[in-house]
Amino acid sequence: MQFRHPKHDLFVPDGGDPWTALRKVTHLGIVSHQDDLEIAAYHGITECFHNNDRWFGGVVVTDGAGSPRKGHYALYTDEEMQEVRKKEQRKAAYVGEYSVMVQLGYPSREVKLPDAEPVVQDLRFILEHAQPEVVYLHNPCDRHDTHVATFLRCLEALRSLPLEMRPRKVLGCEVWRKLDWLLADDKEMLSVDQHPHLLRPLLGVFDSQIAGGKRYDLAEEGLRHANATYFDSHTTDETSLLTFAMDLTPLTQDDTLDPTEFAVGFVERLAEDVRSRMQRFR
Repeated sequence: MQFRHPKHDLFVPDGGDPWTALRKVTHLGIVSHQDDLEIAAYHGITECFHNNDRWFGGVVVTDGAGSPRKGHYALYTDEEMQEVRKKEQRKAAYVGEYSVMVQLGYPSREVKLPDAEPVVQDLRFILEHAQPEVVYLHNPCDRHDTHVATFLRCLEALRSLPLEMRPRKVLGCEVWRKLDWLLADDKEMLSVDQHPHLLRPLLGVFDSQIAGGKRYDLAEEGLRHANATYFDSHTTDETSLLTFAMDLTPLTQDDTLDPTEFAVGFVERLAEDVRSRMQRFR
């Protein structure tokens, strides 16, 4: 199994055959950076954990060279940080019992190119052979440039597949722009309280981030509790841990939909909701 960038890394946590590991994936997360999976696609990880009928597969597109560094890692070069991040992502895949973990190794600048054909072809290869039921992506309203570019490359790869080979559900998930602002009808509510103990060890293996002053492990746990409590003011909580996503499936079922207009539609519906609520009470 070969990918186009020389820095790619393929890891099968149980040591099994890579083809078998890829083909049994039912829930696939495709993200930009190491540790994005454990934030954005955490629902898929928990859905598959200790479940012999469901298997999570992870794809990280970029090399992690631009990671902030501090303390023990302050003097690490980009090359050294890439190796650290690769090993951390492997550790997370082992802790989360992923079926397969693929790190494609592209620099961010290559992913941002509109004609990033090698990236798209690698993603198509993975999607074609895994044929997952559910795919977790960055949401198109994310405020990180590489995340948005990765979403677009993923959409190109998905649209290159025949309709019958595309996943039944595609979700745009939270990382650098949270999705609590979505209208209730636009929210996909993903309960993630099946294995409440799993989040901290998954994110805890990313020592280079935590030591660098980013306590994603604490922040993400707090956010999920907050989502569950603040989701609705007039009902009692039905789950203790909740994450939000937007349903991107229409973009993969109708290739004529413009992804920019689709994303802006969520914002416009929010604007109309704010406008109408204000006008009712003036």
